[in-house]
Amino acid sequence: QVQLVETGGGVVQAGDSLRLSCAASERTRDYNMGWFRQAPGKEREFVAAITWNAADIYYAEPLRRRFTISRVNAKNAMYLQMNSLKPEDTAVYFCAAGAIYSTYTYSSERRYEYWGQGTQVTVSS
Repeated sequence: QVQLVETGGGVVQAGDSLRLSCAASERTRDYNMGWFRQAPGKEREFVAAITWNAADIYYAEPLRRRFTISRVNAKNAMYLQMNSLKPEDTAVYFCAAGAIYSTYTYSSERRYEYWGQGTQVTVSS
C-alpha cells in the first residue's frame, strides 16, 4: 500500500507562491497521481492530475494558468507549484495516487486509491 505525505503548506499573502510536495513510500511510476483540495465547508475538489510518465496533464480549468503539476519518479515525488495565490485558494491540499488503468476520469476521486493526510494552505488578503 502506497503511503503519501504532503508538505509545503503554510500561511501566505495574496499574490504569493507556494510549492507543495508529495512524497510516496514506493515508486510512483506505477501510478497516475493527482492533487485535490477541500476548503472549509465545501466538498473536496479536483485540482490537477498527471499520468505515470507525465505524458498527460489535466487541470481544473480555473486553475490552469496559476498552478503547475509535475513529478519526478526517480524521487518518488510529485509537486504542485501555485502562483498568484488568492484567498479562495485556502484549503487543505491532498495528493492522491491511483492505478494507471481506470474507468474513472482523472478528475474523479474514485480514480485514486491512495491519499495523503493533506497540508493546509491559507492565503490571507
